[in-house]
Order: sequence, then structure tokens, then C-alpha cells
Amino acid sequence: MTSNDPLSDALSAIDNAESVGKLDQRVTPASDEIGSVLEVLYDRGYVAGFEYVEDGTSSAFEVELNGAVNECGSVTPRYSAGADEFERWEKRFLPARDYGTLVVTTSHGIMSHYEAREAGIGGQVIAYVY
Repeated sequence: MTSNDPLSDALSAIDNAESVGKLDQRVTPASDEIGSVLEVLYDRGYVAGFEYVEDGTSSAFEVELNGAVNECGSVTPRYSAGADEFERWEKRFLPARDYGTLVVTTSHGIMSHYEAREAGIGGQVIAYVY
């Protein structure tokens, strides 16, 4: 059975695993988008690490959790945000100012909204984590 939104399924699996106190979670299917989002979560300190695993039939990510995620999820529909509009989306998806991270897809790749703001580029908000 295929999923309509694999990113949403991956972030839900991570959120559920964190809420029950698991130390690792297998995220399937693996994609470049999910890998890039996991890279942002790793860079911001929300996950301890992740590894791409191919077991012959499908591919997955083994995500090592460190208990730093309170909540995460994907944003649907994908909202466009200019470099000066991220504060509006922070108010909508994050609990407080400068607490948490929006994951943004830009013309320079997937990055946090802090990096996008610093580079002066906009994009589409695809996920949040805090």
C-alpha cells in the first residue's frame, strides 16, 4: 500500500516514537526529501543520528532519537514564504518565538528557516519541529 504523503508518515513515526520513549525508529520508505529533512533535524539537534539502510526489498532510514522532539509534523498544503515572512509561519506552527524550527524547501535545497532567513531566500514551508 502506498502513502499519499511519505514525509508526513515519517515525521509521525518519529513523533510517536519520541512520545513513548523509544531510542530508535525505522522510517520507511526512504527518499531524498526525507533524508534532507532528517539532515536538518540532525543539524538542529533534534535527532542523534540517522543511517540509510537498504535491505534488498526496500530502503529505510534508521533514526537514532535523543528525546529532544516535543512535536513534529509536516505542513500541508505547502505554503510559500518569502525571506521576510517566516515570522508569520513561526507564529502559526511553533509555540514561541525562536523555539523550534521550520523546515523549508528552497532553490538551494532543504534547510531550516534560520538558514534561509540568513541567506535571504524564501521557499515553501514543508515541516516543523520543536
